[in-house]
Amino acid sequence: MASELVQDRPAYTVRRAFVSEMNNAVYLITAKASGEQILIDAADDIDALRALIADGAGDAAGGADLRLILTTHAHWDHTRATADLAASSGAEIVIGRDDAAQLSEERGVVADRELVGGERLAVDGVELEAIALRGHTPGSIAFASTDGEPVLLFTGDSLFPGGVGNTRNDSERFAQLFSDVSERLFDRFGDDAVVYPGHGAETTLGSERPALPEWRARGW
Repeated sequence: MASELVQDRPAYTVRRAFVSEMNNAVYLITAKASGEQILIDAADDIDALRALIADGAGDAAGGADLRLILTTHAHWDHTRATADLAASSGAEIVIGRDDAAQLSEERGVVADRELVGGERLAVDGVELEAIALRGHTPGSIAFASTDGEPVLLFTGDSLFPGGVGNTRNDSERFAQLFSDVSERLFDRFGDDAVVYPGHGAETTLGSERPALPEWRARGW
């Protein structure tokens, strides 16, 4: 499956591929000068992920080197190729602290780094900030670009076009997720911030912002 170039910035590119019966989005960030790469959510289909990485290599001056595998959350459909990709690439695995045990139990993968939010993840030429968005899972993490406008937000299953992620009709989980998304994304970033979710098409905060009262009222 061919990858799609969704961002071409002075210092790096972002490519996206969709894998699995769940239409999971996998994002690859490649620094143009160094070729160092960050992959977000090794969801499934190791061959498709290797093809994505090879496509990213074509964006760099001298090949590519996958350094980080960032996992937005530990749900099964976002992690099925994590162990294989880490073993073949030597890349470090990063996940939210409160989701790390599930990743270990289900995939036999011990994360190299556990996040609580506020950390900076960097390779030579790219930096992302970790933002905790609790509710879809306890340790869900979004990743925000730090190099200028518009901000790029990789939100996993915490924010989509049309609403926040599934909280299984649990009012406390919904309240937590809605609060985190409101305060940590909508209150902080401008309308031009681009949202790249874990499934489906991208959106912007500006497109979704008018619906926040509706989301709060409906409870999902």
